Amino acid sequence: MRRTPTGTWLPAWVPQSTTNLSALLLFCSMVNSATSGYDGSMLNGLNILPSYTDYFKLTPATTGLNTASIFIGSILGPFVAGIIADRLGRRPAIFWGTVITIIGVVLQAAAQNIAMFVVARVILGFGSQISGVAAGVYLSETFPSRWRAWGVGLLNNFYYIGALIAAGITLGTGEWQSTWAWRAPSLFQGIFSLLCIFILPFVPESPRWLVHRGLFEEARTVVAQTNSNGNLTNPVAIAVYKEILDTIEFEKKDGRSMSPLEIVRTPVARKRVLIGMSAGPFSCIAGNIIASYYLGAELDTAGVTDTRDQLKANVVLNVWCLLCALTGTHLAANWGRKPTAMLSQSLLIVCLFVIGGLSKIYADDPERASQSLVYGDVAVMFLFQGFYSLAWTPLLFLYPPEVMNYSIRANGLAFSAFGLSALALLLVFVMPIGIANIGWRMYMINGSWDIIVLILIAVFWVETKGKTLEEIDAIFEGHKHSSVPDVELVRKGVATVDVDLVQGAMRDEKPIR
Repeated sequence: MRRTPTGTWLPAWVPQSTTNLSALLLFCSMVNSATSGYDGSMLNGLNILPSYTDYFKLTPATTGLNTASIFIGSILGPFVAGIIADRLGRRPAIFWGTVITIIGVVLQAAAQNIAMFVVARVILGFGSQISGVAAGVYLSETFPSRWRAWGVGLLNNFYYIGALIAAGITLGTGEWQSTWAWRAPSLFQGIFSLLCIFILPFVPESPRWLVHRGLFEEARTVVAQTNSNGNLTNPVAIAVYKEILDTIEFEKKDGRSMSPLEIVRTPVARKRVLIGMSAGPFSCIAGNIIASYYLGAELDTAGVTDTRDQLKANVVLNVWCLLCALTGTHLAANWGRKPTAMLSQSLLIVCLFVIGGLSKIYADDPERASQSLVYGDVAVMFLFQGFYSLAWTPLLFLYPPEVMNYSIRANGLAFSAFGLSALALLLVFVMPIGIANIGWRMYMINGSWDIIVLILIAVFWVETKGKTLEEIDAIFEGHKHSSVPDVELVRKGVATVDVDLVQGAMRDEKPIR
């Protein structure tokens, strides 16, 4: 471990081994995503538990309010998340967001009525959005490009680890005849936030943030730690650092600021933000809201009404989705982000129409519906969630920061999170009412708008696989803003870097601070 300057109040003791540091960054990614995954699955379980629904005397409307209230905080969080990440640093932003999340968790577990429960979930959503946006930006800027798909993809993949833990806990506490049947799962949610705080002192600050703040030697040290076991003169580390230095220097000379308004200042910025932020709304309207928060109601429409069976289905579903998310991350890393999204979206459309059709058959005559019809409907529901996880789980946090350049990255990702949360607030509130009133037709409506999303992805999305964040500039601006060869070409030995020449040039240049 080596004490590494961070440019912030939060110190860091960082492993010199790139492999060990990457493992810590992965762990940081995992615990961040587990928090949100735990919440979704926990509410799935709670909405099935009589001890929870009876305690709050829930109706379809108040069920939607209790569940959707986290998205009120999630809508408010992005308004400050990007600003905090840019001004305080990526790691301090994660820290403060996590502290706020813990406060929300404690209040949620102690809730005495619907109002207190809702306020707690608003606070929880606010904090988790600050830490989530900061973590997305931080990991995309810190992971070496060759591992970025896995490093940032896991930021959402481990949603299902948290979900699986929550499903197991609610399955275990579901037999308790007291309010602790739902309070204990609520309280346990804070474990992931505590783990996140524990890991922060052992990972460095984002090298891009350090360069932008004028802390050049500190940034170069971090680049070497994350790419070459701390070797400052390694050609790959030199190429990565020079790209960062030149690109951020170009953005400063071009007059690009860190203001939230920068995301709409130029046509290129608007294009990058619209393409990048689309991952949030697209993933939200894909149709997973039903199974993510109202699995019980979805299984009711398919004929599975026993509470214990529904809780077991919740556990199995999360194992299946985790496996699919990991498969999707592999596809995104090796096949590409855009093809993976199009494959996933196409499969979702098919599943939604099949689910809608089978649910209609059951709804028309539930007394005479065959057991094979019930099992078939549930099987397609499970396939749907798995196909959703192929693309949207890893791409939700991976794709937006890749598409956006440094000056708009934090605020652009915050805007993406806002779009996701605003739609989620509406859909999570509306879905139980819609299912109760129009049943199977909700699936048909969802499948129809998914077709539109597929067309938009095919026409407007760009491919970012195999490129550093700085090299992606060439897709939108015609060329990258550094003269060094592309990093992957250097890593593979296809291109070379004259280390002495580049170091001499960096000494002679006087970057803007």
